[in-house]
Amino acid sequence: MGRTLYLPVLVPFARGKLWFARYQPGDALVANRYGIPEPQHRQLVKPCTLDLVLMPLVAFDAAGHRIGMGGGFYDRSFAFLHARRYWRKPTLVGLAYQLQRQRAITPNRWDVPLDAIATETGCHVTRR
Repeated sequence: MGRTLYLPVLVPFARGKLWFARYQPGDALVANRYGIPEPQHRQLVKPCTLDLVLMPLVAFDAAGHRIGMGGGFYDRSFAFLHARRYWRKPTLVGLAYQLQRQRAITPNRWDVPLDAIATETGCHVTRR
């Protein structure tokens, strides 16, 4: 489809934030300090250069608030979106099962809301 896929990587120069490395099927992966596979040969890009980001989550609500995996990496990496009103690149989409939906999640001030959530029942666009 002519798309480029990037995977998140932990980098020592951006403490607590993710950068992204190009990935093609068959590329070598190595485990990071949490045991999560990352591309071995890295040509890194900043989060603000991406068009679409698919994000893991534990729970979500209709407003696009999410409970992540507890490290805060995605919220720190995409915190720049708080300052943007019009140009909101990248689009953030959470990946979940419908049973992970909660009535409401109280966000922290640093939480970055999702633009949509994709579940087995469809794509739910947030009210934002």
